This record gives sequence, structure tokens and C-alpha cells, in this order.
Amino acid sequence: METLGLFLLSAAIAAAQPAFQSELLFPPETWHNHSSSIVELPNGDLFVAWFHGSGERQSDDVKIEGARWRKSTRTWSQRFELADTPGFPDTNCVVWLDSKKQLWLMWPAILANTWESALMKVRWSTDFMQSEGPPKWAWQENMLLIPKRAQEKAQEVYARELRSPGPLNQWASRMIALAGDKQFSRLGWFTRTHPIELPNGRILVPLYSDGFSWGLMGISDDGGKTWHASEPLVGFGNIQPSVVRKKDGTLVAYMRDNGPAPKRAHVSYSTDNGETWTGAVDTLIPNPGSSLEAISLKDGRWVMVYNDTEKGRASLTIRMSDDEGQTWKWERHLERGTNFSYSYPSVIQSADGAIHVTYSSHESKDGKAHKSIKHARFDAAWIEQGDR
Repeated sequence: METLGLFLLSAAIAAAQPAFQSELLFPPETWHNHSSSIVELPNGDLFVAWFHGSGERQSDDVKIEGARWRKSTRTWSQRFELADTPGFPDTNCVVWLDSKKQLWLMWPAILANTWESALMKVRWSTDFMQSEGPPKWAWQENMLLIPKRAQEKAQEVYARELRSPGPLNQWASRMIALAGDKQFSRLGWFTRTHPIELPNGRILVPLYSDGFSWGLMGISDDGGKTWHASEPLVGFGNIQPSVVRKKDGTLVAYMRDNGPAPKRAHVSYSTDNGETWTGAVDTLIPNPGSSLEAISLKDGRWVMVYNDTEKGRASLTIRMSDDEGQTWKWERHLERGTNFSYSYPSVIQSADGAIHVTYSSHESKDGKAHKSIKHARFDAAWIEQGDR
């Protein structure tokens, strides 16, 4: 009995300790592996997707791959193909499970080897619980969108720049003109971060355009059967929005900085379930021009994973807030390395309360980049502990 008591005490102490573990999904390779997305399946398995090929938008062999982490064996499966549009690059994919337990895959096919020619594709499955290989897809469609009030919104946000001569005046005038071009304004929107489902069932899919350097929301009120667009999230180089919902219903979109200095994450707000958005402005959060993602945890705290520098991607950190992003009281680094690039995090909280992040892990070695996707699992206590 004494031995059993000591064992149970040791187990309880171990369970209470901050937890962290990480691993690569597959050995690094010189071909490109980037922009992963992670989701938890109903049985506790993890499902991850990313794009893989000899390059990015310029390489027509780029396709979407995936892998499963099986809870029963606590191992990652072999990689498998999730999507491949022959002759076209398939890039920034997102996987997501909706409230009806449908597994979604969303990604852009790049029509003419430019980001501006991206065409969003969407498919979902209800038959995805097999332990090996890809899901059996039940439905697929293109997501075709007409941004709402694009020119009007740009004119409102750029009003000050339009009154003053200079480079920003010229840039703002060009964006306003392009917003009136049907082909340019309707192509080139694509995914990076997880969708969000609102309490009323509305699905918001965060999108962005490298042609405009704006964000946008794809919106569905019928479970993804039909889509319409929000008005764009307009600013000066704000892309790849990640959306978090406040308790009062306000939506907060944090975005990568693709614009001029200071290099800071941008933010925009919506109070009408994503239809309209405030002009994007800088936060105090540094951003070197790299994707970030933020989510709300079950206890109401928010976490954000991002590159915490104004230049380079060698440092990847996670912050946590208990006041819906007004302050970020806790911070801990996931990665800091020399000759490494860590970027494009995807973050979820699993049913057991653990936080999972996948991200691109690229090492410069022997004159080449060696690339894989990394997975990290930890808890809020590990963040609270801070860097050691």
C-alpha cells in the first residue's frame, strides 16, 4: 500500500507540472514544406496539412499533403496526398472541424504562378476517421467572392493619404482603382488561418490578398453551401488575418505586417459578425512580415503565436492574455535558433486542454534549406512559467 501511495503521489505531482513536448512530423528535406494547419478529430487524433513541392507559387508541382497523429499509438502516420490540381501550385491550406463534425480542407490553386491569380477551393468530408490516408471527400466547390464596398472602404481608410502628395498617395490611388477592377478584386483571395464559427452558426473564413495587402472574410450562413464576402479589412500592408471573438461579440482580427515601418502586427475590429471592419492599425506587437495566429482558450484567455521580432523568423513565441488582448501578461519562446527559420504557426486547443502548435521548421545547412513541419504540445502552465 505504501508503494502504491508513493506511485499515485508521484503521478499527481507529474500531472501538475508544466508540460511540453515537440517533434518533427518527418525528416527535413530540401523540397519546400510550409504553411501547416492543425485540427483535432473527434477521437482525439490530430490531423495536419501543409503544402509541399519544389517551390511555392512558381512551381507547378506543389500539392497539399497531410499526416495523422494517432492517439492510440501516439505516433505520426506516413505522409499522404490531400489535394493536387494538376499543372497548378496548391498552397496555403487550412483544415478545420465545424460544429457538425465535418472536416474541411480549404486552399488556393494558383492559376498563373502569381498570388494575385489565386482561386479558393473548398472541400469537406464526414468520412475521415480511418487511421491511415486521406479522408473520403463528399463535396468540393470553388469559393467565389465579390468584396463588399471595396472602393468605398478604401477611400474612407485612405482619405488622409489622398489629400497629401507622396508615395502613399500614389499607392492608395492605385489600390482604389484596382478595387474597381472586377477580375483583380475577385481573384487572389486565399487562406492562412483557421475559420471561426460564431454562436449563430455563421462561418467566417479569414482570407487575404497579396495584390491589395488587405484582409477579407468569406462568410457562410448555411453551413458552407453558399458564400459571400465581407467588406475588405483595409490598411497599409495588413494580411493573413486571424480572428478571435470577445465575450461581447466583437471580432478582433490580428494581421501580419506587409507594410512600411514600424513593423507591427495590425488589428481590425467588427461589431456586426464580420460584415464590416474598422481600418487596420498597428498594435505594439512586433512582426517581421510573417504569419501569426490567435485563439481563445476554454477558460477565456487568449493565446497568440508569432515571430516576436521586426526582422527575421529565427524566434517564435507564444503570448497569453487574460483581458482579451488588452495586455499579454505571459510570454514564452517556442523556438530561438541560429540558422533556423520558424514560421507560419497554426494553433488549437484540444479537448483535454492541451495547446497544440504546428509550424514550418527550416534549417540552413550545407548551403541549402532543410525543411519540415514541427508539432509542439504544451499547457497554459508551461506558458505561465516563462522562459527558463
